[in-house]
Amino acid sequence: MNKVIETSDLVKIYSTGALEVCAVDHVNLTIEQGEFTAIVGPSGSGKTTLLNMIGGLDKPTGGQITVDGVDITTLTQKQLVDFRLRNIGFVFQQYNLIPVLTAFENVSFIMELQGRMKKEIDARTKEILSDVGLADRLASRPAQLSGGQQQRVAVARAMASRPKFIIADEPTANLDSKTTEKLLEMMLELNQKENVTFLFSTHDQRVMNKARRVITLEDGRMV
Repeated sequence: MNKVIETSDLVKIYSTGALEVCAVDHVNLTIEQGEFTAIVGPSGSGKTTLLNMIGGLDKPTGGQITVDGVDITTLTQKQLVDFRLRNIGFVFQQYNLIPVLTAFENVSFIMELQGRMKKEIDARTKEILSDVGLADRLASRPAQLSGGQQQRVAVARAMASRPKFIIADEPTANLDSKTTEKLLEMMLELNQKENVTFLFSTHDQRVMNKARRVITLEDGRMV
């Protein structure tokens, strides 16, 4: 299997005045292509901080993060922005859709930023929105969609450009059980169909039950 993510002695320390908090404490982790993995642990265990560093949204205090063979800790901010755009998909708890754009426009936006051809963008956007069960809602704006539908648009947006992996930070936190079940089944199908790697942080037992691998963090350490 190909290693998509590898961290080596990863550390993140937050300083507030004289107080230092070690949010992530020497984490060594390998994620391979096609994994469907959940990172779990109590609040304050370092889950989101770890995901933010792996996704290039936060700089580590120490250690190394290799994504698809590239040490992202050595990249400049501009290089990092470009690397994220082309290699990593994000699904957030709050959906983070652009309210003035339709579902179609929200999904196609990333590919437009990547400079892809319009014909390719249109075909891929229709395909992925159909895959998530929203072929009839292409022209709907976020306010016209339910929470579950908005999260499906967010998953479609994350997957549209076929990234190396997708980071999903508490993606089911605002959803009811029926919607959560549907969303997880859909993500599993996409994971199997396109072999895209999913890395979750979650408190949700339903996500843990679907994950093929569960990694537990406690006080910033893998236990």
